[in-house]
Amino acid sequence: MTEAFFTRREGRFVGNSAARGPWDPGACHAGPVAGVLAGELEALAGGRQLVRLTVDVPRPVPIAGFRVQGTVVRASRSLTATAATLLDDQGRVCATATGLHVLPGDLGDVPTTAVEAPRFEEAADGPFFLRGRPSGLPGFGSAVTIRYPPGETNDPGPTTVWMWAPMIVQGEVSSPFQRICPLADCGNALSRNADLPEYTFANADLTVYLVRPPTGEWFASRSVGHWEPSGIGLSDSALFDARGLVGRALQTIVLRRGAG
Repeated sequence: MTEAFFTRREGRFVGNSAARGPWDPGACHAGPVAGVLAGELEALAGGRQLVRLTVDVPRPVPIAGFRVQGTVVRASRSLTATAATLLDDQGRVCATATGLHVLPGDLGDVPTTAVEAPRFEEAADGPFFLRGRPSGLPGFGSAVTIRYPPGETNDPGPTTVWMWAPMIVQGEVSSPFQRICPLADCGNALSRNADLPEYTFANADLTVYLVRPPTGEWFASRSVGHWEPSGIGLSDSALFDARGLVGRALQTIVLRRGAG
């Protein structure tokens, strides 16, 4: 059985090998980190649905461990805003997060726009989409399971994949929002326009919008990357579960040539 991304020990989150990211062997992949932050913010919101999570990552998040401090920024009849700070063992800020939570209602049937969704039953097992891991150590890519719809591969360019990922914290049930965070943060690799080592394409932030809680354990991302000569890029990913569209993920990409 695949281990969870993190273990909670005396208020700290300690990364297991599954949490290791592709750029630094001592740093976490930002997707599982976003999952931790989502869970901490959801715990503050009194059952209101988390509909937007924004994570900024000014420095690498150490796999050796970190703490999260969260607070309610404001609350109204329908909305709650939350914020969290992720600190390493030296008290340095490695990531910050904000959340927007909405009190859901029941409107019955409402007009909507149909979006063509990938079909899980047509997808087939395939390799992890990022070719090679610079550190050469087990990490995120060896902990998740990937399936490709017909015609999709791990070649550069716009890509659609289905992904299964472990639970976020060992022994704790991950919420639907937490469970989709690892995939939501993969858009920069899924949408890459060239491969390592010609370019690196790390993301500096992640914003996830969900219109409803995703269901199941397999989620899909349809990702497109927009790269500019300035070294700045944008990854835009539509997110799906087996029922259809659930939301969107956006990332600012920091591009570097020949740094891989």
